[in-house]
Amino acid sequence: MTGNRTHRAPITLVTVAALTALTALTGCSDDDTPSSVASKAASVASRATEVFASATAEAGKKFDDVKNGVDVKDDVTLGTPRTGSDGRTTVEITVRNTADSQRSFLVQVNFKDGGDLADAAAVTVSDVPAGGTRKATARSNRELSGTVRTEVARAVRY
Repeated sequence: MTGNRTHRAPITLVTVAALTALTALTGCSDDDTPSSVASKAASVASRATEVFASATAEAGKKFDDVKNGVDVKDDVTLGTPRTGSDGRTTVEITVRNTADSQRSFLVQVNFKDGGDLADAAAVTVSDVPAGGTRKATARSNRELSGTVRTEVARAVRY
């Protein structure tokens, strides 16, 4: 099911960006034609899609580099998302190492804006002691609006 949401998110993001751009551009000069307004809206939507694709691709690359990782999504908890003065959203990550030796973790946090996937961040939490916990912070790659929710998309211990 998550895969279906991931595939819908760029379409929704593009649609919202295009409508926002179209609304903003309709107040432009008399020289704007419907096709030039549509072209400008498509350009804005394309940039929004590129930002989303870039964030998820970067997270994916980091996971591809992990060898012999163990799925530990249930050993990761997230705090309450907060938006900073720069408009970017952060959330505290807590990882629990249930292994019998020191390990590192890679955690992908998805940022959802209005229920749709809007951004993703991969965070490495290094040198977590056996039986211990460690905290880190995930930060969105761009400004997010509305009520932002976060979720652990995946997490590996290595």
